[in-house]
Amino acid sequence: MKRDELDNIAEKLREVAREAGELIIQIYEEGFDVEFKADESPITRADRASHNHVSKRLAELFPDIPLLSEEGQHLPYEERKKWTRFFLLDPLDGTKEFVKRNDDFCVNIALLEGETPVLGVIHIPTRKLDYWGGPNLGAYRSAANGKKEKITTHGPGAGGAIALASRSHPSPATEQYCKERGIARTLNVGSAIKFCMVAEGAAQYYPRFNITWEWDTAAGHALVQGAGGSFTDLKGAAFGYNKPKLDNGGFLCCWK
Repeated sequence: MKRDELDNIAEKLREVAREAGELIIQIYEEGFDVEFKADESPITRADRASHNHVSKRLAELFPDIPLLSEEGQHLPYEERKKWTRFFLLDPLDGTKEFVKRNDDFCVNIALLEGETPVLGVIHIPTRKLDYWGGPNLGAYRSAANGKKEKITTHGPGAGGAIALASRSHPSPATEQYCKERGIARTLNVGSAIKFCMVAEGAAQYYPRFNITWEWDTAAGHALVQGAGGSFTDLKGAAFGYNKPKLDNGGFLCCWK
């Protein structure tokens, strides 16, 4: 996909993500009930409102590109495998953090070609902050004042390397990974915000050993690669999407 086309799509996805973020914040401030899905993960009316808005807007803007959303219909693989290009959406990534009211939640939208993320947009509603990028686009950050900044990954500073771990899904394997590599500090952060921190150089490593889903990682995957980082499976191999089963194995997200 050409750079101009990616830029154009990115601007539209950022607008849609910000609109969804406004709906989420409105519900965050009003109050909400918490329900639980079959897998016992939480869901709120903010998840549904964001999904409904983004899916409607994407259908209007890109009627020929199918959408796979955490809160939408998951079509059989026999149908999905025919897709050459599609969107992956997590309408409210970090619902547990949303429920806990610690502000670590975001909207994730990714564009994929085949099995590969080519563009990722992450909007953090509580900060009114966007991150976006892709392997052939670079990576950027934009605040509420509209200022656009190019971002890149960075190696460890004088205080040593920093790793990131899930706030709500702790893993002994993450602790072991950091210990074996002499990583100085580990920060617990919720949602795909961890990918943003690696992309902007605030941390160097985000290893993940427990379950995630394709919509959790695709936008961050594209963003980190756009910033100069790497995203692989635990053996260093390419990390693919639109699989027969939509859950992910472990991954390593690193600054280079």
